[in-house]
Amino acid sequence: MAQARAWQRMLSGRRLDLLDPTPMDIEIEDIAHGLAFVARWNGQTRGDWAYSVAEHSVLVEQIFRQLYPTEPVKWQLAALLHDAPEYVIGDMISPVKAAIGPDYNELDERLTAAIHIRFGLPAKLPVAIKRKIKKADLVSAWLEATQIAGFSESESTKLFGKQDAEVIKDLRIHLRPPVHARTAFTKRHAELISQL
Repeated sequence: MAQARAWQRMLSGRRLDLLDPTPMDIEIEDIAHGLAFVARWNGQTRGDWAYSVAEHSVLVEQIFRQLYPTEPVKWQLAALLHDAPEYVIGDMISPVKAAIGPDYNELDERLTAAIHIRFGLPAKLPVAIKRKIKKADLVSAWLEATQIAGFSESESTKLFGKQDAEVIKDLRIHLRPPVHARTAFTKRHAELISQL
C-alpha cells in the first residue's frame, strides 16, 4: 500500500514535508499568504472579512511590545511568528485540539522548530518568553472575543482572564481583506528582521 502524501506544495514552489519540515522549505511569503487566508474563530466573527491569523499575529506582536518594551527584537519576532505553523495546519479552536490530542501538538512543535530556525530563533523558546507571548495572545483573544466574536466581557474574562484597562484601552480589531493582512504581516516581519 502506498504511503499517504505528507507534503504540501507552497506558492513559492517549495515542498513542505509536514512530518519532517526543514528550515530550507520555509518562506515568509508562504507563511504570510497562508495566515492571511486562515480565519480565527472558525470564521464565526462579525464583519465583511474574516479575522485572519495574520491580523491576529500582528496584533499579538504589538501587544507583546506594549507589555514588554525592553524585550529584544528576537522575541518580538517570536511573538509575530507564534502561530506561524497554522499557515499549513490551520487554526483549530482549543476544543478541537484537545480532541485530536498529542499528535496535533507534535506536528505544531516540529513546524515551529523549523520556522524558528529559518528566521534565526531557537527551535524551542525559553519558557519565560513563551509565557509572555501567551499573555499577549490572551489579551488579543479577549479583544477578539468581545469586539468581533460575540462574547460578553464577563464571558471573555472567564475564558481569557481579566485584562488591564490601560493595556486594552486603545486596541481595536480591524478587519481587512487578506491581501492587506498579508502585507501587514510581511512588512512587520521585514522590519523586525532588519533590526536583528
